Amino acid sequence: MIETLGKNAKSATFELAKYATLQKNQFLQQLAQALIDQTDTIITENAKDLANAEANGINRIMMDRLRLTPERIIDIAEGVRQVAALPDPVGQVISGYTNIDGLRILQKRVPLGVVGMIFESRPNVGVDAFALCFKTNNAVILRGGKDAIHSNQALVQVIKTTLTATGITEHAVGLVTDTSHEVAREMMQATEYLDVLIPRGGAGLIKTVKEQSRVPIIETGTGNVSIYVDEFANLDMATKIVINAKTQRPSVCNAAESLVVHEKIAAEFLPKLQTAINAVQEIDFKVDELAAALMKGEPATEADFGTEYLDYKMSVKVVSNIDQAIAHINRYSTKHSESIITDNLVHADQFQAQIDSAAVYVNASTRFTDGFVFGLGAEIGISTQKLHARGPMGLEALTSYKYLINGNGQTRS
Repeated sequence: MIETLGKNAKSATFELAKYATLQKNQFLQQLAQALIDQTDTIITENAKDLANAEANGINRIMMDRLRLTPERIIDIAEGVRQVAALPDPVGQVISGYTNIDGLRILQKRVPLGVVGMIFESRPNVGVDAFALCFKTNNAVILRGGKDAIHSNQALVQVIKTTLTATGITEHAVGLVTDTSHEVAREMMQATEYLDVLIPRGGAGLIKTVKEQSRVPIIETGTGNVSIYVDEFANLDMATKIVINAKTQRPSVCNAAESLVVHEKIAAEFLPKLQTAINAVQEIDFKVDELAAALMKGEPATEADFGTEYLDYKMSVKVVSNIDQAIAHINRYSTKHSESIITDNLVHADQFQAQIDSAAVYVNASTRFTDGFVFGLGAEIGISTQKLHARGPMGLEALTSYKYLINGNGQTRS
């Protein structure tokens, strides 16, 4: 299966290379409308996945990641339209100069080629990945989880039908319909066809791909995300931000998992927070010894401080100063997103300078780490590594560059 998909995708890259920005944008607008037009069909197929998930005892938080609604399909389509509206990086001249030999040298952005995407649960990921890849003249091979297979097939069929209707090769997108681990491993070894592999999902998936893939990968983030409430914090603001970051959508990678609090305000803040947050959604707090004297919760273990719960759970650590807070966060963070709540500009600057994460906030919820919010349109993932791309990855992250050299007979002596 992977060999066939790979050959088709590789062949498609040569056709995709000829499409200019206007043609790509027109297609993406048509795709956005086609997704809305096929809402009933998509939701019918999604219902099969939801029924299977319920039969398999999947909890309601994970069910929310899987569920598609008319409103969410409109949001997916809007993401596609936003990608169409963004500047096209392909062909952009990064630099241009004439060297000492009289050679005219241009450094230009070009597509990566064939992008592989292994992802879990959230069916919108496939459409986002395709839109970004198509806008950058890349072909994409998608491998979603078995829990979303019917949804993914329905969405990819809409893409393929729209491609065919507009005279573009349907192999611009491929879907791995065999969701076995064996085929996933085959995809990780497909160096002849894939130029890059992007895993997007939980810690287990990303660890497996990192360990087993021979294809170069861009690591996207598990999110052990922290919020530090400083001694100079506005506690009403801090309460509002923590509630939003923890409860608004706990199943996503930018939801807060860890709370770090300065000891000078802990006695006032922690009981206040617990009362306020439990009025919205009861949270299972994992607390250190100092926090245990101030709020209800189970004793935190070492593992709790490093866990991405994706649930209504949160670890709590009380510290004596900002240096301890930064050290604690850098030790346990997955380098995704962190936030400080403070009115002290020196502390805010120190936190943003010393926290080693892709997105570092002052007085704002970590839930904003998102390609859509950052103006990138859809996102193909949030990179927690430092090479090639970091943070929400949009169009530019799906390009490389090459040098174009023009001469008039030069030879090297």
